[in-house]
Amino acid sequence: MLTYTPCTLCPRACGVDRTVSRGFCGCGDVAHVARAGLHFGEEPPVSGRRGSGTVFFCGCTLRCPFCQNHRISRDGDAGRPVSAAELADLMLALQDRGAHNINLVTATHYLPTVIAALDLARPQLRIPILYNCGGYESPDTVRALADYVDVWLPDLKYGTAEAALACGAPADYPDVALAAIAQMAAQAGPPAFADDGTVTRGVIVRHLVLPGGRRDSVTALERLAETVDPAAIRLSLMRQYTPPAALHLAPPLGRTVTTFEYDTVRRAAAPFDGYAQSADSVGEQFVPEWDWV
Repeated sequence: MLTYTPCTLCPRACGVDRTVSRGFCGCGDVAHVARAGLHFGEEPPVSGRRGSGTVFFCGCTLRCPFCQNHRISRDGDAGRPVSAAELADLMLALQDRGAHNINLVTATHYLPTVIAALDLARPQLRIPILYNCGGYESPDTVRALADYVDVWLPDLKYGTAEAALACGAPADYPDVALAAIAQMAAQAGPPAFADDGTVTRGVIVRHLVLPGGRRDSVTALERLAETVDPAAIRLSLMRQYTPPAALHLAPPLGRTVTTFEYDTVRRAAAPFDGYAQSADSVGEQFVPEWDWV
C-alpha cells in the first residue's frame, strides 16, 4: 500500500510517519513542486516538437553529491505546495499547452498524492504518463504504478556497490535499480512510438557517465544487458555531467567527462539502441524555480 505513514515508498523504507515528521527524502506529506512547464531538453522522442510536460518535484531519496538540481532536490520545502487537485490541474494545463506527455520527475516520495492526482486527471488526459526517476525504486512500487505509467525513464547510475557508496548512494543501489528496471520492462513491453516519433510506451534507461567512472559505467551497461533484453528497451547515454560550482566538488567529480571516457562507455553501449549526447551538452542546467504553466 502506498502511504505516508509509515513511509516505505522507496527502498530505504525509513518507516517515518510523514504526517508528523520528515522522511529520509526531507519531505512531509504535502507535495512540493518546483516547476511545471514544457521542457525541450529531454531525449528526442520525449520532448518532440512541442515539449515534454514536466513536473519537477522537490526532495529526493538519493541525494547525489553532484546533483545539478540540488537547490530543489535537497530542500523538501522548495517550490510550491500542491494538493492532489492542484496537481491534476497542472497536468491538464500542460496537456492544453500541447505537451506530448506528462513527465513526472522524482515523484516517488509523493506517490500517494501523485496517484490521487492521476485518478482525478485521467478521465481527461489523452497523452502518455512518463515516470522519470533515479532508478532506486521498489519493485512493489513499480507494480503499483502499472495502471498509471506508460513510459518509464529510470536512471541506472552505478554498476557496483563501491561506486554507489562513493557517491553517497546505498550499496544495494545497482541490484535494486536493475530489479526495478526489469519490472518496468515487463510491465511496459517493447518501446512504441506515435506517428510523430514521440514515445508512447516502453522504457528508456538513462546512464550519466561520470568523470573517473568509465569502468563502473561499462559494468553498469554489461549488467543491464544481462538483466533485460537490450532490444526491449532504449538506452540514453548522457555526457552532460557538469559539476555545480556552488558545491565545490573534489576530484574527480570536480571536472567534466573527457572524450576518452565517454567514447569508452559508448562502445560498451553497442548492444542497445538509443540516444547519445554530444560534447556541447555540458553546462549548468539547474531547474528554474517558479516557472509554471
